[in-house]
Amino acid sequence: MSQVEMEIVISRTGQVTVEIQGAKGPRCLKYAELVRELVGREQQRQLTREYYEPDTDVRIDTEVRDQHGQ
Repeated sequence: MSQVEMEIVISRTGQVTVEIQGAKGPRCLKYAELVRELVGREQQRQLTREYYEPDTDVRIDTEVRDQHGQ
């Protein structure tokens, strides 16, 4: 899994700019939503080339059963 980095810049006027790197595809929007919740209203969103790349993380679902196979 790649490391996700967020660069957050706050201007003198209070405008917040966020750049998210390392999260491909729609996964990056989850990070953007988290930042939006913290700083308030979003004025503009610009998707980068990385957004359109496939998310290559491997996900493995496991199921835990008790001793009786349930």
